[in-house]
Amino acid sequence: MPNERAAAGEPQWPAVLTVEPIEHAEGVVRLPGSKSISNRALLLAALADGTTELARLLDADDTRVMIEALRALGVGIERRGEAARVTGCGGRFPARSASLFLGNAGTATRSLTAALAFAGGRYRIDGVARMRERPIGDLVEALNALGAHIEYEADVGFPPLSIGPAQPLRQDEISIRGNVSSQFVSGLLMAAPLVAPAHGLRVRVAGELISQPYVAMTSAMMRRFGVDVRRDGDVFVVPRARYVSPGALAVEGDASSASYFLALALLAGGPVRVEGVGRDSVQGDVAFTDLLAAMGARIERGSDWIEARGGAGMRAVDWDCTPIPDAAMTAAVLALFAPGRTTLRGIASWRVKETDRIAAMATELRKLGAQVEEGADRISVTGPVALREATIDTYDDHRIAMCFALAAAGGVPVHIRDPRCVSKTFPQYFAALAGLRRPRAA
Repeated sequence: MPNERAAAGEPQWPAVLTVEPIEHAEGVVRLPGSKSISNRALLLAALADGTTELARLLDADDTRVMIEALRALGVGIERRGEAARVTGCGGRFPARSASLFLGNAGTATRSLTAALAFAGGRYRIDGVARMRERPIGDLVEALNALGAHIEYEADVGFPPLSIGPAQPLRQDEISIRGNVSSQFVSGLLMAAPLVAPAHGLRVRVAGELISQPYVAMTSAMMRRFGVDVRRDGDVFVVPRARYVSPGALAVEGDASSASYFLALALLAGGPVRVEGVGRDSVQGDVAFTDLLAAMGARIERGSDWIEARGGAGMRAVDWDCTPIPDAAMTAAVLALFAPGRTTLRGIASWRVKETDRIAAMATELRKLGAQVEEGADRISVTGPVALREATIDTYDDHRIAMCFALAAAGGVPVHIRDPRCVSKTFPQYFAALAGLRRPRAA
């Protein structure tokens, strides 16, 4: 998408970007729109009756592929910077066939698979090589059990997928595992109102549901579009209903992206304020502030902002990160600066993200001098006496690039390979980071 990026004023990226040492950080960052909310809002607006005006929509790779896919399905979308007008299709996509390329956008891939399963047409879903390694089998099995006709074109359990016309709904309750990706449950929930029987569809989560705040976000977004999902323990009850446009919807700032700037305040003094997300957020990653406070930050919150500053010193923690898997990566870099050993648990989902994040984080933290132990669902980090200058491989993973840039607060340059990967969710990240630089505080 080089032309779109140029039009959006994105930087011309070098092969390796050097982040010079950051002595002190202070200022305000207006966050880009939440990726998770943006893509849910786009899909629900597309499925709804009526026209929806979306404000503060994220303009980045993941939302662009969702918009391109919805347009290919016949949905009218007019994009104007951070705003978009979506003309809903009333639950039935106009295009009866389409081949969709969704890059490495997991949210778009999982939610569109569910939305198209009972759409009555023939569709193909594919992505980049890494997307073909990211599991989708639990969702496909649940949809097929309901009557969908989805086939794997290559490896069983992974994209690319061929979706054909479905049979009538076979049952009014379906079970789906929740311990691999919460996106499977979210995708199924968003598609369910359009196919549920008159008395509703029961979606039972088998075993642990990881990243529960993301499913709560999905339910909250569905409610904005007129569909009320009821939860009873491990069962979600979804009524048969039509989505109805709320008319206008403003997207919250991205709480995962907020973590980098708030963490920098702890490392480099602050105060740093992020705007666009606050104490009333529907995003689970705002809970990162609790982890940040435990590591030594002083936190203040308003309805639409969060501010952090350094405290009396840093502390190592042992923390269950199950609710905040994306923001937890930021804490792994903070562990470089904390005395003792920091252990982050409940991060098994890192293995199936844009890369194997547990393995990648361990490798890159060691380059900076850390001692690292990794497990199936945890990582333990003991920081060095002094950080080493290092060149960080990013594995085409935006969050690795963003969180490792913070290591420059340790007094050494940090060299980031392929900085362009931040275009997935935050094209202007490095400019925003540079805008917080200040001379050393007196």
